[in-house]
Amino acid sequence: MANIRSIKGMVGLVTGGASGLGRATVERLVQQGACAVVLDLPSSDGHSLATSLGERCVFAPADVTSEADVRSAVELARQRFGKLDLAVNCAGIAVAMKTYNFKKDLPHSLEDFIRVVTVNIAGTFNVIRLAVGEMGKNEPDADGHRGCIVNTASVAAYDGQVGQAAYSASKGGIVGMTLPIARDLAPMGIRVVTIAPGLFATPLLAGLPEKVQSFLARQVPFPSRLGDPAEFAHLVTSLAENPMINGEVIRLDGGIRMQP
Repeated sequence: MANIRSIKGMVGLVTGGASGLGRATVERLVQQGACAVVLDLPSSDGHSLATSLGERCVFAPADVTSEADVRSAVELARQRFGKLDLAVNCAGIAVAMKTYNFKKDLPHSLEDFIRVVTVNIAGTFNVIRLAVGEMGKNEPDADGHRGCIVNTASVAAYDGQVGQAAYSASKGGIVGMTLPIARDLAPMGIRVVTIAPGLFATPLLAGLPEKVQSFLARQVPFPSRLGDPAEFAHLVTSLAENPMINGEVIRLDGGIRMQP
């Protein structure tokens, strides 16, 4: 199996890398012998995380929707580590709002809808389009492989719940662009894969009351608990190492199908 790649020695850029799924991914990359660029907002814990992980980790304060910010993060990867092999898109936001609140006679805020779609879809695409420019400079391996993109969607792309119009639309957009981008980049030997996580113990969920969290955990068929961000990180490194997985969306959800 000469074509199985090793995460060791790779250079990965992780958006939303200072917390939740992104942070777990950064930690695993460094533990497995890779280098990591933590791309997150200037207000995040990115700096202290990078410092704690040592010389194979660096912080790039950036907003994923900014061309200049993402360009400098990609540039930082090249300056510090000489290349870019992997880009993992974990940055994302959510709002919960019904399409129309008939009790208050109030439509869903258009501003909020646009903000979620902009960060989650346009932000993900912005990172992909700029990261692959750097990956294209890599020497291809025997397979012609130069790099890998891993995006984060959500089971909400398929089983969106009440109040999730904006979030589900944004995650559905990430699912929808996975295959065409994989096809676009195939001639350059760059793969594109998307993970659709179910319910994970991230800061997004940690804000909910304990009772709500345990109720959600019981909805997962098996294992009946919230996912551990380390399990997401494990899948990211597996995908980076397995050259045959391309253009695919993988549900990582313990078999859950969300109720309305």
